[in-house]
Amino acid sequence: MTDFKLLNDVDWRERLSAEEYHVLREAGTEPPHVGEYTNTTAAGIYSCKACGCELFRSDTKFQAHCGWPAFFSPLAGDRIIERSDDSLGMRRVEVLCANCESHLGHVFEGEGYPTPTDLRYCINSICLNFEPAE
Repeated sequence: MTDFKLLNDVDWRERLSAEEYHVLREAGTEPPHVGEYTNTTAAGIYSCKACGCELFRSDTKFQAHCGWPAFFSPLAGDRIIERSDDSLGMRRVEVLCANCESHLGHVFEGEGYPTPTDLRYCINSICLNFEPAE
């Protein structure tokens, strides 16, 4: 079993495409409205593209019209890491995969979406794999 936290940059570059590496390992962002899962509504599980850890269920995905997949809750709180991100001259909360510490996106609070948590996990599609329910 791979301990993903021990992989170095060379290992990650071999595992990921250049675009995936930029977002997952360099905290980049894919352009809005182009991601594979932005408008997906099928039932299933979303996993980290870098390590395969299950992160979100489709029943927590909602249409936020923000240009990226949006979820109101992770699969389990221990599946993600939330940390302060003061880049780009603003305060945000970055979301990372707890298993491999890859960047996934950001979480926003208090935007008024009619969801049970009032949270929007804004996740880059390129960071995810989707497994449809059977």
